[in-house]
Amino acid sequence: MTAGEITDLNGSEYDDFLKDNRVVLVDFWAPWCMPCQLQGRMLKKNMDGLPEGARVVKVNVDRNPNIAKDLGIMGIPQLYLFVDGKSVKGWTGVTPPEVLFEEIRKHI
Repeated sequence: MTAGEITDLNGSEYDDFLKDNRVVLVDFWAPWCMPCQLQGRMLKKNMDGLPEGARVVKVNVDRNPNIAKDLGIMGIPQLYLFVDGKSVKGWTGVTPPEVLFEEIRKHI
């Protein structure tokens, strides 16, 4: 996986990815969720605005229910910003990439 790319992670990759990358935006989604589809398209279209040094990944909550349960995710899309493996901010619902990337800049 390269910077500027959005990739789906599964449960076995999730913890290691958060440990191996300093700043990670995680998009929790499901294929049947239309707002999640919109969020994904918005992120993909705006990846050129992602601050250097940050990564964006997606986690399908249907395929990874334990991760969703551990984080207390009750609605999707749900986005969390992780810095050094710890959640520092979260957003529920479709969130403009500019808002997400501005918060990421604070942690780079």
